[in-house]
Amino acid sequence: MALPCATGFAAWAEARAPYPPSAIIAGVEFDFSTHRRLAPGSDNWPLTWADDGHLYTAWGDGGGFGGTNREGRVYLGVARVEGDPASYSGSNVWGGVSPGRPAQFGGKSYGILSVGGVLYLWVSPQPNPHLEYCQMAVSRDHGASWRLTDLKFHFADGLTLPTFLNFGRDYSGARDGYVYSYFVQPAWGPGKAPRGGDTDFDVHIPGRIALSRVPRAQLLDLGSYEFFAGRDAAGRPLWSHDVRQKRPVFTDEANGVGWNLSVSFHPGLQRYLLCTQHTENRAGNIGIYDAPEPWGPWTTVLFDRKWGVPHIEASTWLWHFPTKWFGADGSSFTMVFTGKNSNDSWNTVAGRFILSGSERAPAPDSETGSSDRRR
Repeated sequence: MALPCATGFAAWAEARAPYPPSAIIAGVEFDFSTHRRLAPGSDNWPLTWADDGHLYTAWGDGGGFGGTNREGRVYLGVARVEGDPASYSGSNVWGGVSPGRPAQFGGKSYGILSVGGVLYLWVSPQPNPHLEYCQMAVSRDHGASWRLTDLKFHFADGLTLPTFLNFGRDYSGARDGYVYSYFVQPAWGPGKAPRGGDTDFDVHIPGRIALSRVPRAQLLDLGSYEFFAGRDAAGRPLWSHDVRQKRPVFTDEANGVGWNLSVSFHPGLQRYLLCTQHTENRAGNIGIYDAPEPWGPWTTVLFDRKWGVPHIEASTWLWHFPTKWFGADGSSFTMVFTGKNSNDSWNTVAGRFILSGSERAPAPDSETGSSDRRR
């Protein structure tokens, strides 16, 4: 099979990634002969693996599966994806063409999570100002209906456009009893056009990402949220309920981070995989990073420009690893991505991680929050 996109240390050195190369994942390859494109005109597509065995996802500015940029167009819709990577199908459960139910409100979402059979959705306002706040929505019927809650974080908090950390089916395999969310720490906005770009849509330079955690049972209680606030003398994470005490868990001061991101836990490799843009928006400038813990330390799996060329145009800007579609062999996966123009759609491509020998990272210690890797 054709696997044209492979990277490792050489790509890291040439492209000046913000972190050193991964000691676990030496590179990554994509098989674009498996590329599949659906739902033209609909983008974003964060994913979660729910208790019923299906993937649930959200899209923006289109008709969803079976729709187009005009037919069935909604600001925000939710869909269900059934099946394995080789033979899946998508259907609209909330909004879009032929939905189970019509959409009840607008906005955009870059994070969705299933916990205890309940779906949670981070929602940001749309039309602009896109970065003004983010709000939690809840569905107790697998996406058929949604309720916007009072839980909000604001631009003034130095937080915007969050995504959830996804584990296994219905949050199985989670490292502890917390739900984690990653937020872009905005370098501009809301309603401002950085570097002459689209209002509210550009790479944030300097790039900084914050991390929150909250007990699962208190997911809708604003006062229960804590933020990563650095490390103690032993290197253990510190947490604070005071958002002003937050410290970034990921930084790229020179190249920046995208206005969106995704994070998934790979149980076979015991690694957290973070995907985001760098340098320029909607240009296929992909960064994939791995870490032994949600707060790092991060290393680089892939740092590339014009990702996918010549198989697709260089216009992608958001990539997701659905946890359901990690292969049992520990290295294979199917990735979901989106972009502008022809990539303004649902896209999947199969690939594999090139692993560094036979070494594997052990499971993290749930008490200390550390992974002891001995060489």
